[in-house]
Amino acid sequence: MTVPQTELQRIVASLQQSGLTVEPVEDGALIRSGETRVALFAEPEPQGGVIVRLHLDLDLYVEEESLPDILMGMNLLNQGLDYGALNLDPVETEEDEDDDDAPVTFAILGRAVLWLQDLGPLELDRLREHLRRFEAEVTEAVERTLHGSKGLSA
Repeated sequence: MTVPQTELQRIVASLQQSGLTVEPVEDGALIRSGETRVALFAEPEPQGGVIVRLHLDLDLYVEEESLPDILMGMNLLNQGLDYGALNLDPVETEEDEDDDDAPVTFAILGRAVLWLQDLGPLELDRLREHLRRFEAEVTEAVERTLHGSKGLSA
């Protein structure tokens, strides 16, 4: 008797078979492509299908006092993204827990959500393409902005 695979296990197996470097971690998976790491989380949708969430850690951090400028720049960048969006997540350290007046630091992350009708070959191909384009689009937009003449100042 075989144990049925979870949605996440089936997605991980499919991505690995397609040649991607994927490693299961806690409640998700980590997909490595060169220096890039995309975290993938999957859960069944109550109405049917599977919800896949992608998180791309950009290793960019901003301080609280820079938020107005950063938010304006992120808004402009997000307008040009088709396969994801940039978000801010507060970063908490042990030092922050002890000091209520310490400025908050935020990590800039790329995020995307994709609904798959099922886990058949066509939908898994669509996931692979979405993943590829999400990673490329977000990385390119951030690099272009940071290295261009009108870069974000963090």
